[in-house]
Amino acid sequence: KVLNQLASEVNFVWNYVNDLCFKHLQRKQQFFSAYDIAKYTKGTSKECNLHSQTIQAVTEELVTRRKQFKKAKLKWRVSNKKSARRSLGWIPFKKVAIKYADGYVQYGKHQFKLWDSYGLSQYNIKTGTFVEDSRGRWYVCLVVDAVKIEKNNAKTSIGIDLGLKDLATCSDGVKLKAPQIYRQYEQKLGIAQRAKNKKRVKAIHAKIKNVR
Repeated sequence: KVLNQLASEVNFVWNYVNDLCFKHLQRKQQFFSAYDIAKYTKGTSKECNLHSQTIQAVTEELVTRRKQFKKAKLKWRVSNKKSARRSLGWIPFKKVAIKYADGYVQYGKHQFKLWDSYGLSQYNIKTGTFVEDSRGRWYVCLVVDAVKIEKNNAKTSIGIDLGLKDLATCSDGVKLKAPQIYRQYEQKLGIAQRAKNKKRVKAIHAKIKNVR
């Protein structure tokens, strides 16, 4: 519930900044930069219960995507759960906004228990996001500083030819078979779709996505 509420606040900030930039473009025929937007979002963190670094990350993401897709205005983010166009939860943050200790991730005043299979205490967290999948499950994606591993200088080399029938064919004659990773879900997905079981279809698609 906490993450859903925070995601709703993120959507509000996104929509406000999106509309603000579009109206400024109509009046001045100029695009706002992330620095310009910061003047209008100052103090928003107190009203929206979001960290100031999250608001900054949202504005930077909007400016980046606007330039990438060459759009004057991006799509609105929808928070209504009953809407077919509802946007999946997304809460970006920077290094200052997040802390990790003893299996818990702390964002602002909120703590979330984390299944740590990587030993995050050994790494320096840089940025990250809380993201929601189609089943309503939440995950945290973290960008960390990894230790550089020195590569050994190879004395021999081989050529590798990628293909469809075989995953790869090496110049020394070794062939790597292409794994049929989707076949195991093909029949189950067909049954669920014919039965119009939306919950089951979402679960199978999530498993296929994880395999990718």
